[in-house]
Amino acid sequence: MSNSSTVRRLPRWLKAKAPGSPGYLALKRLVKGLELNTVCESAHCPNIGECWGSGTATFMILGDVCTRSCGFCAIKTGRPQWLDEGEPERVAEAISKLDLRHAVITSVNRDELPDGGAQIFARTIQAVHGRCPNTSIEVLIPDFQGDWDALAHVLAAGPEILNHNLETVPRLYRIMRPQARYDRSLELLDRARQLGPAPTKSGMMLGAGETRLETQQSIRDLAEVGCSILTLGQYLSPSDQHVPVDRFVHPDEFVELREFSLDLGFRHVESGPMVRSSYHAQNQVGDLIPTGTTPTATPMDPT
Repeated sequence: MSNSSTVRRLPRWLKAKAPGSPGYLALKRLVKGLELNTVCESAHCPNIGECWGSGTATFMILGDVCTRSCGFCAIKTGRPQWLDEGEPERVAEAISKLDLRHAVITSVNRDELPDGGAQIFARTIQAVHGRCPNTSIEVLIPDFQGDWDALAHVLAAGPEILNHNLETVPRLYRIMRPQARYDRSLELLDRARQLGPAPTKSGMMLGAGETRLETQQSIRDLAEVGCSILTLGQYLSPSDQHVPVDRFVHPDEFVELREFSLDLGFRHVESGPMVRSSYHAQNQVGDLIPTGTTPTATPMDPT
């Protein structure tokens, strides 16, 4: 099937705000000046114009080269050459300058590191909490290859939300996440819930070839491991070298899946074509964290 991003016309409900606003340009200068990476840029997120325009970004730590080659992801693949020990403090500085009340921090996979990068995750959480005590933190973590000590190390640093994306249904892992395991991702979320107290969150992309029944079963699987927050969005292939889009999921189907998920006990569900794991993350937290840290994103002064 031809790649939808280059051949098929996007339906009207997949139109995104173009980047270039004063807020977008100011955030771009900040990220560049502090030599930071964002998943917004590296993964070609379609919401970058809206999010950066309002002064929010998802910071990507552990560099910009991933040791895995997922079939859906535009991030560079290879063997990273170094580890930036100063990154945690610079992320904290950026979050302080943006005056964020809720910050999302993710990473590339660093399978060559003994702990998969857990120490840098923990240091980043601690640096942000130290510099921005009123900021709640959501970490979107890799699976650490099943190293549960690494998971415990991240959780011990005290993130307010622990996110790990399932991404897709088991049948599609061989093309979407060939170096990951569906059961391992579920076990990570289950263990994180048991370690507590941070609520767990996960997300899936739809339209890569899964069936409705497969999607519903994966949502059930997430409910069974106590996942609190769920995001469902449309998969968009970043290039001809990636897994092609099988179909564009109609907004009505996303509404139906949201109701299905809420009936299973999820406390918050974001479900729609433009939804991404960190899209409107500050609105997904609700009563899952203490009232004193209820997140709101404050747009950065473009000057």
